[in-house]
Amino acid sequence: MNTFPEADKGTSSMARIIARALVLGLLSLVLAGCSALRLAYNQAPSLSYWWIDGYADLNEAQTGQLRRDIDAFFAWHRTTELPGYIQRLQQWQQMAQTDSSADLACTQFEVLRGAYLRMVDRSLEPMARLALTLTPAQLQYLQKKYDKNNREFEQKYIRVSDEDRVDNLMERALDRYEPLYGDLSNAQLALLRERIRSSPFDAQRVNTERLRRQTDLIRTLRELQAERGATVATATTALRRWHDRVMQSPLPGFAAYSDSLVRNACEQFAALHNTTTAEQRQHAVRVLKDYEIDLRSLVATH
Repeated sequence: MNTFPEADKGTSSMARIIARALVLGLLSLVLAGCSALRLAYNQAPSLSYWWIDGYADLNEAQTGQLRRDIDAFFAWHRTTELPGYIQRLQQWQQMAQTDSSADLACTQFEVLRGAYLRMVDRSLEPMARLALTLTPAQLQYLQKKYDKNNREFEQKYIRVSDEDRVDNLMERALDRYEPLYGDLSNAQLALLRERIRSSPFDAQRVNTERLRRQTDLIRTLRELQAERGATVATATTALRRWHDRVMQSPLPGFAAYSDSLVRNACEQFAALHNTTTAEQRQHAVRVLKDYEIDLRSLVATH
């Protein structure tokens, strides 16, 4: 799973899109208000389609099939996965009222990683169907989109001063924490900034992995185009192997580095949470309760 900012923006996988909106969204708690989560979830099928179309410039036949696949995915997700999210939110409401630790935070991350992997498994066959229909022109379109994203990543995290990089990372961190806790105090902001400064995040190393993933995906898609008689089953296998290389990078040392980023993020969360006031913790409980109510409503109206 992505463990760094904008790590794999542009990956052509339904599960990554939905994971960004749901699994990581719940982990980061970036949605605010009772109606926001319900609205976002109901709009997710359309947003998922437009997101994929933005990377591949789909034709009419591809659009029809993809929309059907996305609708089927969300029907499965609403029925099968949302009840587990409700249980998790109930647990988080209890946990929000007491001090935390890196181990506790990482345990929750692993639970959500499991949810993400189930979504990947469910989405591979639909993405394989799409992959078999992509044209050389659409792969060029995808590469151009990657190139644009890569320039944005470099501008934000590589071609900047150390302090500007910290500012950009700080902005992303506040987008996660303030919807949960409300406004942070000056002391909490200072703690968060210091944690970010001491993070093992290495933008150049991250970018090397991003580029590897992109090249790997495009090569995989081109090989499927060139393979005579390629089936949905063979395409599904090829995409699964590609995703395995996303989860366990072949770059020497990157898997351990990725684990260190996850551990650092868990430590950062626990350190900040343990400074929160009673009022901030009650704010978190209310936010989490609102999410629970929203998800219950989504399940009930299915």
